[in-house]
Amino acid sequence: MDTSIVGVGVGITDRFRTVVEEKSARIENIAPRAEKLDVKVTHRAYHNGRMEDSTVELTLTGKGLPVVRAEAVDGDKFTSLDLAVDKLCEQIRRAKEKRVDARNHPRKAHFAKGTGELAGIDVQPASVDTLEAVATGAVPVIADDEEAEYTPVVIRTKSFEAEWMSVEDAVDRMELVGHDFFLFIDARTDHPSVVYRRKGWDYGVIALATLAQPAAALVS
Repeated sequence: MDTSIVGVGVGITDRFRTVVEEKSARIENIAPRAEKLDVKVTHRAYHNGRMEDSTVELTLTGKGLPVVRAEAVDGDKFTSLDLAVDKLCEQIRRAKEKRVDARNHPRKAHFAKGTGELAGIDVQPASVDTLEAVATGAVPVIADDEEAEYTPVVIRTKSFEAEWMSVEDAVDRMELVGHDFFLFIDARTDHPSVVYRRKGWDYGVIALATLAQPAAALVS
């Protein structure tokens, strides 16, 4: 498995490269079909250098495999690496267990025409309050009596190609990238949708009424 390491605001030492190679062997052991591991280390300093942290982002790719991502933040980049590798391995392990469970207990999601309920998968439609909050852009405000120390907000923007898939596949992809939500186009309805984590092992799904169009149709 090839390994690529990139540092942003920090140099990559030979010692760090050696540790990454050792960790990549562990990842390759549980994901033998993986072909490349991208490691991005970002160092940030706040308040004139009085606060520092290192973020390690891991991206695992392979032919015929979904992308697996994990991220961790700590004051020490070696600790961040350990945490990120643990997350990545746990996501791969959980994905394997779900595939085994799917083979032993086949599931097929379907909607009840009369009630509109989603059955066959542990996904629940979003509540009315959630839908209204998304539609209106309402954000809860938390008051604090004590004046909080100023912390700069880092906003990261990412763009991805739209993918058509089932709700069940979207849940699996969300687990692999380690996020609390996953954006996709519902292949059943062609509606832009998002699945998200609820309490326990439950998931929720929010769909927009607007139909999505393939990229080829938009260009033409």
